[in-house]
Amino acid sequence: MTKIVTLKASDGSTVQFIDEIKAQGGVKDVMFSPDGGYVVAFFREKADPATRERLLEITGRYREGILNQKGGEYLRNLYCWPTAVVEHENRLGVVVPFYRSCFFFEHGSPNNDMLGIRKKEKVGKWFATPGLRARRLDQRELGDWMRHLKVCLMLARAVRRMHMAGLSHSDLGYNNCLIDPVTGQACLIDLDGLVVPGRHHPTVIGTPGFIAPEVVKTARLPKEDPKRILPSQATDRHALAVLIYTYLLYRHPLDGGKVHDVNDSLRDDELMMGANALFVEHPQDRSNRIKAGNAKAFELPWKDTDRLPYTVTGPYLSKLFQESFVDGLHHPAKRPAAGDWETALVKTVDLLQPCTNPSCEQKWYPFDNKCQPTCPFCGTPHRGKLPVLNLYSSHAKGKFMPDGHRVMVYSGQSLFRWHENRFISPDEKLSADDARRVGYFVEHQGNWYLVNERLNGMRDVRSSQDIPVGGKTLLDEGAQILLSPEHGGRLLVVQMAGS
Repeated sequence: MTKIVTLKASDGSTVQFIDEIKAQGGVKDVMFSPDGGYVVAFFREKADPATRERLLEITGRYREGILNQKGGEYLRNLYCWPTAVVEHENRLGVVVPFYRSCFFFEHGSPNNDMLGIRKKEKVGKWFATPGLRARRLDQRELGDWMRHLKVCLMLARAVRRMHMAGLSHSDLGYNNCLIDPVTGQACLIDLDGLVVPGRHHPTVIGTPGFIAPEVVKTARLPKEDPKRILPSQATDRHALAVLIYTYLLYRHPLDGGKVHDVNDSLRDDELMMGANALFVEHPQDRSNRIKAGNAKAFELPWKDTDRLPYTVTGPYLSKLFQESFVDGLHHPAKRPAAGDWETALVKTVDLLQPCTNPSCEQKWYPFDNKCQPTCPFCGTPHRGKLPVLNLYSSHAKGKFMPDGHRVMVYSGQSLFRWHENRFISPDEKLSADDARRVGYFVEHQGNWYLVNERLNGMRDVRSSQDIPVGGKTLLDEGAQILLSPEHGGRLLVVQMAGS
């Protein structure tokens, strides 16, 4: 009969686990609790005092500072954060919550689950290439482009909050995040190696493909060499940019057609990701373009950067990809912060339009600022009138400034408090009341209307008429709708696209 072990954890709680290895990682053996609510992961090697101190800080003051403050309940879903430290038979272990059910495959791979992935973890690498997506996963697991945007938003938000606490991940990559494109959820895992600058140094340099060029370039130097670059928040920012690019375009931003060493494949990879790293879509240097002519049918159009360039992600994300892979690729200080990605992703969600082609795999696409927008993924043009809402916010009485933020209109689209007022952000601190929609859009006889659900100050500026709660207003060219008269309140200015 399998033995159940009972221990007292570092936080004073009682921890139980079944004394049987259920899974193994690179350095740990994983045991399950009897109720399946958590796991206990034991290090195979004897832990030194520095490792013990790191784990106690991660499960103690850092966990308290992030998860037990305002917004902590929301953040708990973005991390699989270790809760306590245990010791058993001279081995150090960490107690970690069990993964949520959405992060396990519900459907197996094609051909009677030949790969045996049903009920296995949805590690991010499964969704990162067109080959795995098309040939290895059930179509019901793939989600759509809107859900992939939301996955990226969750990852950016998790990294932003971690960096705010002074921590860095050091091994951010698709092996250390779980994602569910069906629901748009994401979760960072393997957090017991977090880096505390000046106190606890990185134990790994990262996952190949996500390691920053400066780390790859100096990896052969001794660890004590001052020229050796180790993982930090700056290298996390590179890895986050790679993750977002990969999850939206299903290709790697540096893995192109340029050969750096014809005689040594390992050295070629080292140069491609390190000293000679070059964006596959560099606007001036095309020498590392992906050779689309060599791509297999299921890899297209994703590997054809002329057919599907990074600019299809919209203006906000395109700007950050430029900063990450052109300006900041070899200059870490120029890389966008996680909060920049979070803001850009929120704005890009507001740019989305549903594709009218029922066979379109991506289902959604960002507005391309054209009078007659077309889905870049399947080529289907938009049909009908398309109101574009430009957001302006008050900075002084009666003075409104453009926010560089648009909201696209479609059936089912909603307005929220963060659209009404620029001082409200849709982040982990958003209250339940502020998370409720304040208005929505309806189409009637070819015209679009905004219906006011919860805003007492909504007003049609052109007609100087209030729009009461329960009332509606027509969206036509040049319409101006004041959502709120408060400082920071927003004004919507309507432009019409479509036909």
